[in-house]
Parts: sequence; structure tokens; C-alpha cells
Amino acid sequence: MRLRLIPAATAIAMAVALSLTGCATNENAADDQAAETDAAETDEPAPLTSADAADDDVPPEPGAGLAGTLNGGGATSQSAAQEAWRAGFASLNPSVTVNYDPTGSGDGRKAFQEGGLAFAGSDGAFGVEDIAAGGFASCADGSGLVEIPVYISPIAVAFNLPGIDSLNLDAATIASIFTGQITTWDDAAIVDQNDGVELPDLAITAVHRSDGSGTTANFTDYLDQTSGGVWADGKVEDWPESLTGEAAEGTSGVAETIAATEGAIGYLDASRADALGTAAIQVGESYVSYSPAAATAAAGVSTFQEGRAGVDVVVDINRTVAEGEVYPLILISYLIGCESYGDPAQGDLAKAFFDYVISPEGQAAAAENAGSAPITGDPNLEPKVTAAVAAIH
Repeated sequence: MRLRLIPAATAIAMAVALSLTGCATNENAADDQAAETDAAETDEPAPLTSADAADDDVPPEPGAGLAGTLNGGGATSQSAAQEAWRAGFASLNPSVTVNYDPTGSGDGRKAFQEGGLAFAGSDGAFGVEDIAAGGFASCADGSGLVEIPVYISPIAVAFNLPGIDSLNLDAATIASIFTGQITTWDDAAIVDQNDGVELPDLAITAVHRSDGSGTTANFTDYLDQTSGGVWADGKVEDWPESLTGEAAEGTSGVAETIAATEGAIGYLDASRADALGTAAIQVGESYVSYSPAAATAAAGVSTFQEGRAGVDVVVDINRTVAEGEVYPLILISYLIGCESYGDPAQGDLAKAFFDYVISPEGQAAAAENAGSAPITGDPNLEPKVTAAVAAIH
């Protein structure tokens, strides 16, 4: 089953339209007192209403009934989106504190499994065998895992070459750079793809992640599938020790290292690549630059993984598409929680937070703050994600 996602602008427009519809309803009710009774009987949502508040005609405070602390952490790629999600959720739920520690996907999944976090953000899902083995300390005995895609973003191949903002690079060349086979920027393999660009006789510093990273897993998966065998280490979250280069921790560490090192190149979530030069990657006979729309197109030609429970919504990304304005070097980042929490109060908080993240408002906030491609409105993905969140308890 293919996925279809809508671009960020459409998601934001949907949220605005919903807001305007609510305003029109209120104005009509003010003009006609008889409409008040009808409006009360409609299913148009009011923020966190309760029966008592309705009887008194006094709306409750936002977030009434929810209180406590929810701790999460993991993918650094989600950092900007998490800032937007936490701020939006806090405005509706002032008695709830949501913390997010961007330690990397691998560390986030480990801490969640050990019970140190109530949820994890990760650029890669747990394997089916890991879920079957159980041992997730925050979850009730026998609970499944809820894994939902909430953040779709390009991975940028970013570099620091003064006076050069963009380059064309195919997958074999990128793989040759990161395996140390191409060591200078004026190598013929780079020059031949960039007619008219004055490339310097300058050493290349290839920057990779030092921590276990879902971004690394997605980057190496792309190279594994598209470089024609130049990349020989498969899909890995931990950078191979046999390869040279400079290591940096987290998305911010990679961005800072590239910015500070003339001749550097690295891979990172595109939300942190604005100040750097970036590569258009070869797709078929064309070169495609990253964008939310091109990331959406790549997700749209991908499929769901088989053999997973209904609340475990994991996508197989199609890296080998050869036509159209598609940017297949993307990451799909997940929120991971328990289907059934050992502490029901934590289950209530996790369900509420996940529900906000997947809402049109939450997805529009992430699109604005991080440049991600919203999942809102996709007829294949959104119902699966909504049903998975509804199952949390």
C-alpha cells in the first residue's frame, strides 16, 4: 500500500480553515440565541470540555484533568519539531510537563526499553524480534509497542566550500567520499558532475555521527541501495570503525563541525543545513535538491512493512526510485511508546501528547519550525496512526 502525504502549506491551510469555521459558528450563535441550543448539540469540539462545565456554561481550563510529567528522548533530528510540539501541547495542558532529551535514536530506544523514558523518538523502529522478546520496563506485561511515523524529513548532504552553495553528486561519489576513496574536492568524479564550478585542490573531511543514530542508518541504507556496491557496510546505526573521517555527536555536532571546517562534508537532518552548502543527488537522469515536497514524494512511493501489529506502523522507504521530483535520501522518524503502560497515569499523558503530535495543529507546527512534511490528510497513513494512538492506555 502506497503512502500519500500532503505538503506543509496544505496542512497549515487546513488548520487555518478549521479555525475560521469555529469562528463563524460562534458569530452565528451570537446573532441568534436559538442557535445556542443547536450548537451545543453539534459534535464540533470545544477544548477539553466536561459535563459539569457545560451545565454551568463555563468552559474548563485547557488541559483540565491532565497533570504530571512525561519524559522522552532520542532522535536529534526531531529536536526542532519537539520544541514546537511541546510548546503547543503545554499551551493546552499547562499542568503537564513534557521533557525531551535529544541523545540520539539508539540511546533513546535503549533508555525507553530500560524504563528511563516513557517514550522515545527514533529515526528507526524496533525490530520485530526485539518487540517479540519483550522486556520493556515502562510497559505492562504483554504489552505491544506503538510505533508511529510523525516526522518526515530530507537528509541533507552538506558541505563547507567558500563561494560554492550547491553541487551535484551521485550516490557512488558520495559513498566514495565517505569511504575515503575520494580525498580531494577537485577529484575527477566530482568535477565531471559539476561543469563550470571551480572546485579547489582541497582535502575533504568527511564528518559522520559518533553516536548510534537513525540518521546514520537512513544515510547508509541509501548508500547501500544506490551506490552500486561502492558502499559495502550495509545499513548501520553505528559508523563503521574501519572507516576514517571526523566524528561528531548529534545533528547539532555534525552541523557545527561542518561549519567550522573548510572542506568538510557530512550528512544531517535538513532542518540544520540552511547555513551550509548542499548537494543535489542523482535520481535517474536528473539531480534533485532536497525539499519537503521532494521528501513527501519519496514517502509516497514507499510501502508499509509487513508482519507487524496494527499499532506498529513502520514504513519501508523506496530509495531506488528513478524518476520524478523525488528525493529518496529521507528519514521517517517515529514516536515510540507502550500500547499498555505499567503506570496508567503515564499512559494517559503519552496518549494525549501523541494525539497532539499527529493532529493537524501539531503537524503544521512541526512543518513551520522544522520544515518537515506533514502526515496530515494522507488516506493510507493517517488512519493507521490515529488508530494506533487510540489504542494507548
